Amino acid sequence: MRRRLAVAASVVAAGALVLSAPAAADPGRDLHGRGRSAHVLLVSVDGLHQQDLAWYVGQHPASTLARLAGAGLTYRNAATPFPSDSFPGMLAQVTGGDPKTTGVYYDDSYNPQLFPAGTTTCTGAAPGAEVAYAENADRDLSRLDAGQGLAGLPGSILGLTGSPETLLDAAQLPVDPKTCQPVYPHEYLRVNTVFEVARAHGLVTAWSDKHPAYDILQGPSGTGIQDLFTPEINSIGDAAGHDWTQVNALTQQYDGYKVQAVLNEIDGYDHARSVKLGTPAVFGLNFQSVSTAQKLPTSDGQAGGYLADGVTPGPVLSGALDFVDAQLGRFVGELSAKGLAGSTTIVVSAKHGQSPTVPSQLTRIPDGPILDALDTAWQAAGHPGKLVAHSIDDDAMLLWLTDRSPAATAFARTFLLGYTGTGNDIAGNPRPYTASGLQTVHAGADAAAYVGAGRADPRVPDVIGLVQPGVVYTGKKSKIAEHGGAAATDRNVLLVVSGAGVRHTSTVDTPVRTAQIAPTILRLLGLEPGELQAVRAERTPVLPGID
Repeated sequence: MRRRLAVAASVVAAGALVLSAPAAADPGRDLHGRGRSAHVLLVSVDGLHQQDLAWYVGQHPASTLARLAGAGLTYRNAATPFPSDSFPGMLAQVTGGDPKTTGVYYDDSYNPQLFPAGTTTCTGAAPGAEVAYAENADRDLSRLDAGQGLAGLPGSILGLTGSPETLLDAAQLPVDPKTCQPVYPHEYLRVNTVFEVARAHGLVTAWSDKHPAYDILQGPSGTGIQDLFTPEINSIGDAAGHDWTQVNALTQQYDGYKVQAVLNEIDGYDHARSVKLGTPAVFGLNFQSVSTAQKLPTSDGQAGGYLADGVTPGPVLSGALDFVDAQLGRFVGELSAKGLAGSTTIVVSAKHGQSPTVPSQLTRIPDGPILDALDTAWQAAGHPGKLVAHSIDDDAMLLWLTDRSPAATAFARTFLLGYTGTGNDIAGNPRPYTASGLQTVHAGADAAAYVGAGRADPRVPDVIGLVQPGVVYTGKKSKIAEHGGAAATDRNVLLVVSGAGVRHTSTVDTPVRTAQIAPTILRLLGLEPGELQAVRAERTPVLPGID
């Protein structure tokens, strides 16, 4: 659960796709004289585990997912970064780096060096700011167009601007103490993206995602994506006041708008089909339908999540998987119809998985009382003010503290491991928990070491708590799964590469990182992976099996 606290922090500064007859390939752009891809279509099916892919292909051998996997490379041990949040997960795929390099640990985090949103007079202002780049940053988060003012929503949503940074409310953004200006999402990212590299070589780029704050994918230049389509998923989706994530049929409708955007881009237009740009070299979208089907207890009278075995999808999730597969089929069909199948590589992965998958493991814990008790204990020990500056707790616990000293971080760790309480299970019945629901707590220098960062980095959480199996932090009973943690079901996602540039098919058991997608995209396009700063910093290799 997100916990936002207004605290003035006392801080330390700091080959052809085998789905149709091969079409004539577009001219490839290859620095090394070998034909690869003219286009890479990247698809993130948020929440989709490798076990889901295996189950679906086994049950649906004629499906598009089965045909893509059968015609390409399937990586059975692909891992997203930790934390397994949407921002780190997506940024890994397009930068080649983990949070230690990108500097982005969550879509809602904390920075002790920035000033709070709304600061207009920086002289004498107290540092310490929540960095929230989600629906909260929209000009109007209730509207699918985030406040653009389109008439006729939702049917008119393809008229949304391709420059979503214009839909962000500057007053909701953290402030740079050096300039006293708001920090836009793309400015917060420390490294460049595949989109920026492609643009530097004169190639067309496009992307579709769930909030205007996905401006972050533009990269530090702010110009990496020519056509960025970002309808607001947490806006009101029906007359009953549900947002697009609260009913799976609504999520599928929402995803359908992004699907149409990609189909228009395959045809060589922008997402609105109003400007002829040419089929992008790098483009794609994320799907939310699987993620919400995993998280909702019920939707339209049917059960969400998995059956008791934790592997077999329940009815809502099964329907969401069918929906995504059908949309992938539409992409493949359109690529073939436009003569692009032989020159396009399709990469299917996920920003994150979801935990737990076994319903009986679920323990929902309200994190608010835990953190309130930690602050009370800190004050009782003779310290003024609150210890917790900010926390983000989904199925991990990330804390940024007002005091980053070894004594303070050790105090927090000891308290959390000693705290007991009562949560609730899948049926809403009381379930006691120990150690704040945590299995392991990394604090201070140990927390930085866990994510591979330096302790001096102000963006690194001061405390990282890894949960006991099945724990989800929420004060409600409206979800049965979450992401953000380190469990295998959070991080072991599907990864399939199929189409142009894939010279043989196989199942790869070698452990890989989803961060390897980024250099692989550039290699497929005939560009140099080392043009990515994170690839150089982390020595991120191209995926095995890609020549």
